[in-house]
Amino acid sequence: MLKKREFVDCSSLYDLMSHPDVFPFVRQKVDSYEEYVFVTKQTIEAEEAGELISRTILDEWDNPIGCISLYDVENDAGFLGTWLGKPFHGKGYNTLAKEAFFKEIFFELGIETVFMRIRKKNIRSLKAAEKLPYAMKVNETRKALYEQINQNEDLFDLFEIPKDLYTLHILRQNDDNDQHLMEA
Repeated sequence: MLKKREFVDCSSLYDLMSHPDVFPFVRQKVDSYEEYVFVTKQTIEAEEAGELISRTILDEWDNPIGCISLYDVENDAGFLGTWLGKPFHGKGYNTLAKEAFFKEIFFELGIETVFMRIRKKNIRSLKAAEKLPYAMKVNETRKALYEQINQNEDLFDLFEIPKDLYTLHILRQNDDNDQHLMEA
């Protein structure tokens, strides 16, 4: 489902990222394949330096279909960025990718908090975030951070995923699965 970023995936990912329904919501905007390869190199180097965590999202046949990253990693926290190619929207890949990524970053890499800044006009992403039982909209409770990400104009809503709330979600899922097994 996820793998570390590799140059071999650049061609497929660049083609998917360039779609007009995807491109406006990608954090690292580029105008050419060569530029995408360069940004991928920077991403790999930044991960080695501990500044971000980035993975390629794969479909069931191990084809690259998007990216999920934690940017601006500092004090065991960072900002989530995810995009999927247009042909893969609405097929459940985003949820599966987030679950795999959160398990890795929270339980293997020591991250404590994930923030999501989502454009208020990106209705698809806002609805997806609101469905997550472990995500909280924190425009009011994280006012300083909210104002920082909206310094020029009010473009983003701010969501927070704390490790403890995500862990509780995982434990509840396991309890529900155990309960179903006992009833069978």
